[in-house]
Formats: sequence, C-alpha cells, structure tokens
Amino acid sequence: MSETVTIALDAMSGDLGASTAVEAAFSATRRFDDLRIILVGDEAVLAPLLESRQSDVITTQHASEVVTMDDPLAQALRGKRDSSMRVAVDQVRNGTAAACVSCGNTGALMAIARFVLKTIAGVDRPAIITAIPNIHGHVQMLDLGANVDCTAEHLYQFAVMGSALAAVVDNTESPRVGLLNIGSEDIKGNELVKEAGKLLEESSLDYIGYVEGDQIYMGDVDVVVADGFVGNVSLKTSEGVAKLVKSYLKQEFTRSPLSKVMGLAASPVLKRLAKRIDPDRYNGASLLGLRGIVIKSHGSAGVLALENAVKIARLEAKKGLISRIESAIEAQLTKSGDQ
Repeated sequence: MSETVTIALDAMSGDLGASTAVEAAFSATRRFDDLRIILVGDEAVLAPLLESRQSDVITTQHASEVVTMDDPLAQALRGKRDSSMRVAVDQVRNGTAAACVSCGNTGALMAIARFVLKTIAGVDRPAIITAIPNIHGHVQMLDLGANVDCTAEHLYQFAVMGSALAAVVDNTESPRVGLLNIGSEDIKGNELVKEAGKLLEESSLDYIGYVEGDQIYMGDVDVVVADGFVGNVSLKTSEGVAKLVKSYLKQEFTRSPLSKVMGLAASPVLKRLAKRIDPDRYNGASLLGLRGIVIKSHGSAGVLALENAVKIARLEAKKGLISRIESAIEAQLTKSGDQ
C-alpha cells in the first residue's frame, strides 16, 4: 500500500447535511485504500450516523459550531472559532491532515484558510481554480471569484499557480496558458489584460496568448486565466447554458408521442452526453496560493460530487502540489529578478 493520505472533511456545511458527508467518506475510502478521512463536526450529529458502521480509516473531530451561508465574514472568522470549517482547516495547519474539503460559504472558507494557513511566499492573493469540461476533455480556469479587483501581477501569479496545478493534476508536462480576453489580437482588451499579457510573454510559461470565451470550451489550451469577476461570470454563464440545453432537450423529446419514441431511441447517447458534462464529475475547486491544500465543494453536493472533491484533495496531496507551486513561484521570481 502507498503512503496514507488524510483528508479533513467538513461534515456540517453542506446543504444536504452530515449524512451526505458520511456516505461520501465511506465511498471514497472504499475507492482509495490509501485514504483516511477525519469527519469534522458535531459529535452529537455524527455519532448516530456512524454507530452501525465500523471503519479503521474514518475518524471524527468534534466542532461545536457551523458557519452558515448568511454569516458575515467577521463572524465566521472571529466569532466561530470552533466551527467545523475552521477546525477542518486547523487539521491542515497542525499537520493532522494533508488537505481539507468544505461545502461551506466560499468567502468564509477563503478568509479562514488565508488567516490560518497564510499564503505562499511570492503570492499576493489566493485564487480559486477548477476544471471545466471542453471538447478536448477539460481546461483548468482561474480565478473564479476570489479576487474581483486584480493587478497584472496578480494575473501573472495566477498563471504560474494554474500552470503548476495543471502539471500536477493533469500530468501535462508544459501546460498551455491563455489569458481570457475579448479578442485574440494584441490590440484588444483593457490595460490590465495587456499588461498581464506582457508579463506572461516574458515568462518561461508556455503562454499561447489571448483566448476568447469560446476557446474555454473549444480551444487548445490547458489553463485559462482571468480576474475573479470575469472568471466567475464566465463560469456561471456556462452553468446556465448547460441547464438551458438540458431543458431544451427535455422539452423537445417530450413534445409529442413520436418525439418520446425518438428520445427513447437516443437514450444511450443522451446518457453518455450527460455523464460527460455532469457537474458532479468536476466538483471541487482548489484554493491556490495557500500553504496548505483546501478544496471548496458545491454547497449542494451529493455523495458523488463530494467524493470527487475528496479525490481532488487526495491527488493534490499525493503529488505535492504546494511544493510544486512554491518552486514555480520561486523560479519565476528569480527569473524576474535576473531581468
């Protein structure tokens, strides 16, 4: 058996309750024999869910509070120091866990993780990155909402971190990095994007230039970089389009008896299509730039989606993502200093 990886799973912050976290933990540990999970949450809630299920690789850590979606950041950070979210992040800080996963409030998770774990030297701001399905498989995209106002240097740092993650997670030797813009021509874009483009051109990254929105899904690019405002709007727009297409297909295949027969005949193809674009398969966004691995899951994640977030945390821990980012940032800083 390979070296064991321990993941702290915030069991209290998801919309579907602690039972979903428990099921995801058992499913993930059955799938990976090198995985251990610490379920973080109220023992009074967790104990009944675990009393009839024995496991040597799943343990609990009590936390008396829960950060809600409505909690102000100050309350989440300072007023609830024994929240399941905070205790899960603490497990990473003290070395008990190699990574943590939470379905909770994104802003609160970022604030707590940044306060507890701090940022990697050379990184001004952490960023949120996740895989988005495209015609070639998927593309890694950041930032997805952590930083609404950015400088060119921030975008440059995002590119370095995103490239390091793609190399580790996707086994891509030299990830192709693109900067999201309103056009591919050099004259297009605002001053922020143009300045960031110049920094990336001078870097040792495999920078392919500006990419437009359609290239997120159709282009030959491994990492797409944007500020948090643009990135989040792009992500939410794509999620909306996916729901629209699904709705249209359902309407058309139920429009008439003949359509229903055609839908039944096309069912195997539609099931394969649904599987390829199933958001549960891509659940789990990494908070890059921290001195520890933190994965944000969708709040409404079911067992499969939450298990996928745990899978990402395990992979990043096993492949030493933090040290890879530290090395990449240090190399880029050294290169900049030599110029």
